[in-house]
Amino acid sequence: MTLDPDIHRGPHSGQMLLDSLKRHREASVLQLGDRNITGQEMADEMSRYVRALEDLGAGTGAAVGLLAANRPEVLFLIGAGQTQGYRRTALHPLGSLDDHAYVLDDAGATALIVDNIPTFLERAEALQEKVPSLTTVITIDDLAAKAATYDVQPLVAKDLPPDHVVGITYTGGTTGKPKGVIGTASSIAAMTQVQLAEWEWPEAPTFLICTPLSHAGAAFFAPTVAKGGRLVVLPGFDPATVLRTIEEERITATMLVPSMLYALMDHPDSHTRDLSSLETVYYGAAAINPTRLAEAIDRFGKIFAQYFGQSECPMVISYLAKADHTPERLASCGRPSAFLRTALLGEDGQPVEPGQPGEICVAGPVLAGGYWNKPEETAEAFHDGWLHTGDVAREDEDGFWYIVDRIKDMIVSGGFNVFPREVEDVVAEHPAVAQVGVIGTPHEKFGEAVTAIVVLREDAKRDGRSVADLKAEIQALVKERKGAVQAPKEVIVADSLPLTPLGKPDKKALRAKFWTGDRAVG
Repeated sequence: MTLDPDIHRGPHSGQMLLDSLKRHREASVLQLGDRNITGQEMADEMSRYVRALEDLGAGTGAAVGLLAANRPEVLFLIGAGQTQGYRRTALHPLGSLDDHAYVLDDAGATALIVDNIPTFLERAEALQEKVPSLTTVITIDDLAAKAATYDVQPLVAKDLPPDHVVGITYTGGTTGKPKGVIGTASSIAAMTQVQLAEWEWPEAPTFLICTPLSHAGAAFFAPTVAKGGRLVVLPGFDPATVLRTIEEERITATMLVPSMLYALMDHPDSHTRDLSSLETVYYGAAAINPTRLAEAIDRFGKIFAQYFGQSECPMVISYLAKADHTPERLASCGRPSAFLRTALLGEDGQPVEPGQPGEICVAGPVLAGGYWNKPEETAEAFHDGWLHTGDVAREDEDGFWYIVDRIKDMIVSGGFNVFPREVEDVVAEHPAVAQVGVIGTPHEKFGEAVTAIVVLREDAKRDGRSVADLKAEIQALVKERKGAVQAPKEVIVADSLPLTPLGKPDKKALRAKFWTGDRAVG
């Protein structure tokens, strides 16, 4: 007898979410203004949104764009989409008109749901003119009003095949036009399962979402509810508001990108607010400064946990547990997940020797379904049985990984390979440096020169002599720690570093000031 292969198929993320809401139907799962929404009420709201979306022609399989700031109602949309299999594509609130139009056109979006913010409404009008496939545009408030007209019906998740496309996430575009990464029903479910299995969650967490729900913030929705927790959603990131909310709502967990953590640490309220309720602060999405991480641990305790992933294998490639945040491991991204096959491979496609740099390659159920409408790019990244991430790492004797850098960011100076992140980690140790970005700039003799762009701390001296001394000290520090090749030929003091819409240091923007052509985009 041959078993039906479908018998081994597990639940998709929407089915998992509905099960969690049923388990916690009487508990508060979401704070909506002054009102707490129970699991049953959340399921009821999602049921209404499902019917409203279907009536708009944005049902199962439809490509739906979303342009919204953080608001709890977005979770009703996300939940409805997960249960029914809508092909959701979120637009970053800070994206340009051209980028938004490109994403919607590439995804084949037929509907756009937009927040009732004047700038977003203006953007929606412009997008209707630029994107021929858009036939329906509706505001969140109008959608909520339409949903409220329906009676509640029992919400049943669609039986989606594993390869059903549930979302298209567009890469940050730091190397040119963004690529649409295909999220499948099975890959999103697998990500949630790894989060629940390997990450450290407070008991019944009160989780603060202050990062965009259009991106990483939404990934904490399902696991928080599964753990019997409650979500508190802020419209955006404001250090004073975040610190006040942690105190007032007794927040036990949150997620921050490194630049947000730095802003909280540098805000005066971080010294006066009661933050003792915090048990876990997840951080990721960009490299963290080990010196500032040590400062954060000293200030707030060993409450930090790092996740590492990329859109093609989101969030769970590796994890650095709270207890593993020891001084010698603050530059580590943790150990690779036990639920994935991983390897550090050299240019010959073979595993590198212990301690040597190799490209992080991954295989397993969390992997995306490739790039939307881009077979050549898909073949470049997914081949020989692996997703080739483009990140280079070393592994220590205990199995911890240390990301050296992105392959595309590597500097070739005088024939020698220099990984900017290794230089950045040393420069960041200087007490006057708040942030640093290292890039290669044109050099007649060496081809590329290692150049450090630094942002000074508020209390740093800025007179000519002090800045000159600072530059010399940074060059000497890197030369001593890493060698003459890695020492910056130039140190530039800037007011700020450019960030991508996702809050990552924008190396493309840094390079663009010095280069033209391909090298300007990595």
